[in-house]
Amino acid sequence: MISIPTHTLNDGTTLPALGLGTWPLGDDEAQQAVLSALEAGYRLIDTATNYRNETGVGRAVASGVVPREEIVVTTKLPGRHHGYEETLASFEESRARLGLEYVDLYLIHWPLPRVDRYVDSWKAMIKLREEGLVRSIGVSNFTAGHIERLEKETGVLPSVNQIELHPFLPQDDLRAFHEAKGVLTESWSPLGRGTPLLRDPAVARIAEAHGVTPGQVVLRWHTQLGAVPIPKSANPERQRENLDVFGFELSEEEMAAVADRARRRVGGDPEVHEEF
Repeated sequence: MISIPTHTLNDGTTLPALGLGTWPLGDDEAQQAVLSALEAGYRLIDTATNYRNETGVGRAVASGVVPREEIVVTTKLPGRHHGYEETLASFEESRARLGLEYVDLYLIHWPLPRVDRYVDSWKAMIKLREEGLVRSIGVSNFTAGHIERLEKETGVLPSVNQIELHPFLPQDDLRAFHEAKGVLTESWSPLGRGTPLLRDPAVARIAEAHGVTPGQVVLRWHTQLGAVPIPKSANPERQRENLDVFGFELSEEEMAAVADRARRRVGGDPEVHEEF
């Protein structure tokens, strides 16, 4: 079984350096995927209310394959539940579906600036953490401006910001902001879903030089940036491959070559995207 390094968050908790994404798996698929991932050595599992698979994820966590206290379970607040009381109620619904006494990491899924209730939700999440129902609180798809507003209005910074991050969108400025503020960067779509990244000749050459796959090269790129990638896979062999990226190191030249490409998003722009 592969041993995974960890990061210490700004609240003192720890987060594994690589995790398992579960979108768009259904409950049964998610249960099987999480079970095989836990057996392979994964300890960070990522879900969300809007993924509609919290029940399946919770069943796998409850299976006893790995002690509960060793697993970091992440879920996310949907846009339709922004607001103080709405967030508290939505969290209880998530916790019930997961079947857990506490959630390790709770994120606001999207900021929805036009709705403008993410600060109210953040205040509710602070309360959940104070009550011990959540170990760490964070955000997803937030810009530097959104995070600065949370800090200004509550005095509490997120532990994590989970953002679209891959070699077509390396997010240099936002990652630098995170580092300055002590916020950990998590990467969704770390392999550039829908792009030709894994067929790129430069990535292939680097993979061949290290005796690894193109996907392993890209995931290693993330970990060397200090980001935590959460690739989705329901295939046990691919899960093990994705996890096995801590036995080699990319040079500065290789890191630059991986990210040497035109910029493009595969998901929504946080300033305008709305997902309820």
